[in-house]
Amino acid sequence: MTRIYFNDVVARDGFQIESNFIPTDDKVKLVDALSQCGFAKIEVTSFTSPKAIPMLRDAEEVMGRIQRVSGVEYTVLVPNLRGAERAFESRADEFNLVMSTSETHNLANLRMGREKSFTGLAEVIRYVDGRTPINVSLSTAFGCPMEGDVPQAVVVGFVKRFADLGVRGVSICDTTGMAHPGQVARMANDLQQQFSELQLTFHFHNTRGMGLANVLAAVQSGIIRFDGSLGGLGGCPYAPGASGNISSEDAVHMLDAMGYDTGMNIPMLIHLARELPLIVGHPVPGQVAQAGSTCNLHPAPAYIAELR
Repeated sequence: MTRIYFNDVVARDGFQIESNFIPTDDKVKLVDALSQCGFAKIEVTSFTSPKAIPMLRDAEEVMGRIQRVSGVEYTVLVPNLRGAERAFESRADEFNLVMSTSETHNLANLRMGREKSFTGLAEVIRYVDGRTPINVSLSTAFGCPMEGDVPQAVVVGFVKRFADLGVRGVSICDTTGMAHPGQVARMANDLQQQFSELQLTFHFHNTRGMGLANVLAAVQSGIIRFDGSLGGLGGCPYAPGASGNISSEDAVHMLDAMGYDTGMNIPMLIHLARELPLIVGHPVPGQVAQAGSTCNLHPAPAYIAELR
């Protein structure tokens, strides 16, 4: 079976919208533990202004303290030139730039129109000048809760513009949990045909319960890279009704059960997911951590022996 690569975003995407600040020690400890699970990438933090995202105001300290593991890329969100300057000092392995394919969502999330966002990100790409690999995450690629459908041609158009600027990868993000498997398959097929040189990653939310179905549709269409969030934490504060990301352990468990090679330590991943509520102070949506792996069998009730 095909090798599938997972990136975990809980330390950035998950923690940034928590109501209580996650202590720096807890962030470092979690990233270090995730580094032992087999992830291809871990999105550690964001170099956005601390005034904009106070929950990640310790970005430099976290990046300076984590224990890096060979084979794992430690990526950070970079919103602008100032963020890129800070990120260089952190020795991040990849810069993740973000904009929305929906004009309304981009205005709500970034306080500017799409073209202004593109111009600003293009400036960052030129400044980086190949010194660090760049990934661009295109939000609301499968729909906007304020505008509705985002035409696939619009998404493909932005992918092409960034590919022409020389980025290494593009993430196609279902920020609002509006994607369905048929739509995912069409997007995956189109992008792979046109951009075989790009590292394509799909990023799903489970807002309407279709997250794992969408992962499967993407895998069956040839996509091999996915974002997930430990415990299913996260969500977009500027997308009404958009709940958390797909749970990393749920998605990895599903594909592993189907025979795909994820390279992941599932028992360790489930253990971390079970500890996550102690860090954030509330239950998390992931399901495998609650039920356990399908490999974990239970003893039959004593009366079964009498019935045999």
